Amino acid sequence: MRNYKNILVAPLNWGLGHATRCIPIINAIIDNGDRPIIASDGDALNLLKKEFPTLTFIELPSYEISYQNERGSLKLKLIKDSPRIWQAIRSEHKALQHLIIKYKLDGIISDNRLGLYTNLIPTVFITHQLQVLSGGTTWLSTQLHLHYIKKFDQCWIPDVKSYPNLSGKLSYNEDSDLKKIYLGPLSRFVPNNAQSHTYDLMVLLSGPEPQKSILERRLKKECEKFNGKVLFISGKVEKEQTIVKSGHITYCNYLDTQGLQKAFDRSKLILSRSGYTTVMDLQKLKKKAFFIPTPGQFEQEYLAEHLQKAGFAPYCNQDEFDINMLKMVDEYKGLVESYSSTTSISSSLDEAFSRVNENSEPIPNSLST
Repeated sequence: MRNYKNILVAPLNWGLGHATRCIPIINAIIDNGDRPIIASDGDALNLLKKEFPTLTFIELPSYEISYQNERGSLKLKLIKDSPRIWQAIRSEHKALQHLIIKYKLDGIISDNRLGLYTNLIPTVFITHQLQVLSGGTTWLSTQLHLHYIKKFDQCWIPDVKSYPNLSGKLSYNEDSDLKKIYLGPLSRFVPNNAQSHTYDLMVLLSGPEPQKSILERRLKKECEKFNGKVLFISGKVEKEQTIVKSGHITYCNYLDTQGLQKAFDRSKLILSRSGYTTVMDLQKLKKKAFFIPTPGQFEQEYLAEHLQKAGFAPYCNQDEFDINMLKMVDEYKGLVESYSSTTSISSSLDEAFSRVNENSEPIPNSLST
């Protein structure tokens, strides 16, 4: 009998945040002497291939989540796209039993991929949204999300249980049927207290298209007016890395974890979306930031408002941003709070997967089609 476990790690391809916050979990699996197998699609899968080139990768059906070109209701867009999304969820669920047999899986960690539940092996679902904000339909969207989360054995929450926390009300839910484990904020980066900076401003783009490109065009024009050195990272995971200098601005399509760590360390101020993974990274690094939430995305809009009210960082709407607004950052303390959790990733892995198949159904040698 092999003395290691094969654990499937499957982040949702919605921006890069789900993939990047899985990096410390993948590293913890490796440190535990087990074997992570990565499953996703699109940019998320490509990014993790660059981070872990020796691992095994599986392409899953794409949810094909996107935004409208103009500011509009993400809720209405998701309702319109829901048949395609549900089909992708059903497809990945249908494929899962075959993957369990083919790759001899002992456990699954799904970051917001709703179809990766099974009774055959232990399963974990990662989310910071136990409340899914959607305006007047928040109760309904939350219940739909909880319906799928409860199909998993455990729910890992990348935040702390006590208040004040980093995600505000998003990670709280009193549903007694959820087995919740609060991991504390997850980040692939390590703090660096360097005092000198190469760049006065670092622009970090992320999130789904087409809104990312819309913001990119606007910020390029605004950064031309910035008085200082700018590092502009467009967040496009392409085959080759490109770096182009134009006056006081250095443009880069993407950076791996090591390169992005250096970029953060050498930058005084960060301008970015208010995606939760970015917020966790900035908190880990104790950075000052200015946020521009994705238009129509209730979660990012709530997080930006929550962090501004807490005195951490200012924000504004995408169509209102002006480079002079960055002066507002001086009035805020930055993401300097320290959050610790009594539950480590390693101990959570042991709890979730140490008794593999103890209470699960026998895995057949083959499945009928």
